[in-house]
Amino acid sequence: MAAQPLTEWSNGLPDCFEDVSTCCYGFWCCPCLAGTVAGRFGENRCLLLFDVCTPAVFTACGIPLFIPPAVLSLRSAMRNRYGIKGTLCKDIVVSCFCMWCSWCQMHRELKHRKKDDVDVNMEPIPAVRRAPGHPPPAGFVSQ
Repeated sequence: MAAQPLTEWSNGLPDCFEDVSTCCYGFWCCPCLAGTVAGRFGENRCLLLFDVCTPAVFTACGIPLFIPPAVLSLRSAMRNRYGIKGTLCKDIVVSCFCMWCSWCQMHRELKHRKKDDVDVNMEPIPAVRRAPGHPPPAGFVSQ
């Protein structure tokens, strides 16, 4: 089976003006946006707590640098699931220095993917015709 070619993100990291609603949502309620992204991606909505608590824990231990684990993990998982170009090194840099822009980019990506899924799923499903007197397979409800 041939590997699918890698694609680019559907939007750039600083593309806030392409989808103002996402960035306004992220600006006014960043934790809400992060929870929404995690939930839509199938992860726990409280994932952001790791990013919120990590600076306090690392500072208490005397470590001045931290990488927000939730945004990094979700960003890497999203790239892998959707076949998006990038490297773990770039994910780390974006997660450390542009964390909220990264959450916004992932939110826009999920909106884009959902729109594409709806378009694909809008194709009609062909009906299966059965010969008279033959019941449907087990588990199906006859009409």
